Amino acid sequence: MFVHRGSSRSRVAVAGALSVGLVFGLSACGDSSDTDSESTGGSSAAAIDCAPYTAFGDIKGKTVTIYTGIVTPEDAPHKESYKPFEQCTGATIKYEGDKAFETQVLIRAEAGNPPDLAFVPQPGLVQRLVATGKAKEAPAETAANVDKHFGEDWKAYGSVDGKFYAAPLGANVKSLVWYSPSEFKDSNYAIPNTLAELKALTDKMVADGKKPWCAGIASGEATGWPATDWLEDFFLRLNGPEAYDKWVSHEIPFNGPEATKALDAVGAYLKNDAYVNGGLGDVKSIAGTAFQDAGLPILDGQCSLHRQASFYAANFPKDKKVAEDGDVFAFYLPGETADNKPVLGGGEFVLAFADRPEVKAFQTYLSSDVWANAKAKVSSGWVSANKGLDPNNLQNPVDKLSAEILLDPNATFRFDGSDMMPAAVGSNAFWKQTTNWITGQDTKTTLDNIEAAWPK
Repeated sequence: MFVHRGSSRSRVAVAGALSVGLVFGLSACGDSSDTDSESTGGSSAAAIDCAPYTAFGDIKGKTVTIYTGIVTPEDAPHKESYKPFEQCTGATIKYEGDKAFETQVLIRAEAGNPPDLAFVPQPGLVQRLVATGKAKEAPAETAANVDKHFGEDWKAYGSVDGKFYAAPLGANVKSLVWYSPSEFKDSNYAIPNTLAELKALTDKMVADGKKPWCAGIASGEATGWPATDWLEDFFLRLNGPEAYDKWVSHEIPFNGPEATKALDAVGAYLKNDAYVNGGLGDVKSIAGTAFQDAGLPILDGQCSLHRQASFYAANFPKDKKVAEDGDVFAFYLPGETADNKPVLGGGEFVLAFADRPEVKAFQTYLSSDVWANAKAKVSSGWVSANKGLDPNNLQNPVDKLSAEILLDPNATFRFDGSDMMPAAVGSNAFWKQTTNWITGQDTKTTLDNIEAAWPK
């Protein structure tokens, strides 16, 4: 389950070399005019060094259309980050956000009316869009940027049948545990570096008379998705990324020994009455607690630990400081060893349906370190796995923490499994059966039922 977050907006100045290695033709720097109500605009109050944009060629007066599920207010920083490109190249970026994007983009592609570029939130949807025959392979310049600035795992998510189509855009980190810095300081608790240390910390909290963990998986029709994240995180840690890939693609059964081991490990936390559900109830209360509310008991000391993604920061009250020295912060959910750092997360990918020069130019800009840093300067609640991103440009401590995790050389990123599985599994049986598991169903029945839902 991927959720977009971010709301800040400001002006940005971009300088330095655009590492794209492009030769699109003669340079053209100029001001684009905001003549369309849907366009992002082309003016900027800050002086912009247009030198990095000269390689994009003469695209003045050209328009590139974007279609995405990122809507107001999260769309504002995106639009702001396009202004240097617009002002320097003379092109106009026309942005369309739609909450029904995931359904409508397929309809539009199949009907022969796709946008120039789509921001696609799941690798599985990239594959379905490529299967329409309307998507275009990414230009060589975009591929070169991805080879330079992203890991092989990210490039693989944007590839179909050995061909590269979609460069990564934004990312989020799901492998986080939220906690109270003041409680840790007062109680002399240390941030755990391994799963064994996490278990020891939990037991110490129990010995101190606490219910350490709080959790909630209620989310309307999507109830259960936070529990699937727990399973995916522990599957990665206990079985490794190769087994995870095979499990997600159903090369090994959903109900095999690997998943059994992982779900039982999750159960040692979520189905343990001594561990949960601090401030909220018993084990079964997890199923009825809204995921948005589940971590809030940390603030009044009713629980100490809450496993949830980076975007959860937006759920804490505005008067609470989310920082290492604040009211609440997060640490990386550790692996089995300190140097083993699997990371579960999500993100978006830029898929093209046109190969005009201006589309290729903007597609390549979005895959560059220059765009990643421009976007960071105007965003909050946003991060990228682009290795050229300077964490100092990020606007809040959670974003910086997420970037440090994503950019760690020891990190191995894997995309949210339920977002990559067939809909009958990932957004149906997986959610429902893990909810049943929380309310009393045993591990074997849970996994067997999900396996049975896999399309034959």
